[in-house]
Amino acid sequence: MKKVLFVCLGNICRSPMAEGILSSYIEKLNLNMSCDSAGTSAFHEGEMADARMREAASRRGYNLSQIRSRGFRQEDFQDFDSILVMDQSNYKNITRLAASDDDFNKVKLITDYCTTMRASEVPDPYYGGDQGFFEVIDILEDAIKGFIAER
Repeated sequence: MKKVLFVCLGNICRSPMAEGILSSYIEKLNLNMSCDSAGTSAFHEGEMADARMREAASRRGYNLSQIRSRGFRQEDFQDFDSILVMDQSNYKNITRLAASDDDFNKVKLITDYCTTMRASEVPDPYYGGDQGFFEVIDILEDAIKGFIAER
């Protein structure tokens, strides 16, 4: 089974949304995968996804109510086959923790898998308006479809 970890800063907007999308595809397509999400900061440890992201997710048919924030742990390198990060800052923070080339090579920008959208990063919607949450979902849906196609 392929194990995928999504990482953003606080694990309350982008990475739980990615987890929710891939979880939905795993169930619908009966994929031999599992996924989780984490943040480079553990500031929101144990919290639910941001209410605005949960609302946007619900409008698109995704349920994030079971996801709780957690910080990235060193053992995540051993526990996951792929670590997909949302932006360059996350990439730098996680690759700095890599203890080996194998660990380092597991870390990729999720937008590397986009097939139709042009995005170099998944923007953090936290300080913006509601539309930013839907933009995040659009990018993540595209990237996750591309990731699944490459598996």
